[in-house]
Amino acid sequence: MVRISDARMSGTAFGTVVLHVAPEAVVGGPLAAVRNGDRIRLSVASKRIELMVEDREIKRRLHQLKPTAKPERGYRALYCRSVLQAPQGCDFDFLTATAE
Repeated sequence: MVRISDARMSGTAFGTVVLHVAPEAVVGGPLAAVRNGDRIRLSVASKRIELMVEDREIKRRLHQLKPTAKPERGYRALYCRSVLQAPQGCDFDFLTATAE
């Protein structure tokens, strides 16, 4: 089994796992274009992942995305506002060494 996710995950039972795909789907990242039934090619050896859908169709899908409502208060709001994408460490921006 192969798992592909933009989520954070603590451990897994078995199989190939591709995590921390960035940018996340919720902000229009590549996983937002994936639909049920789409084929995905994964090469662990080549470190490549490819959605087997025409570029025009991917662009159309991403263009049709409707922004999700962002919470205004509480932990979810703090998370949406301040957690960095995976390449920047998946941490709150104010906890990094370069926080301003």
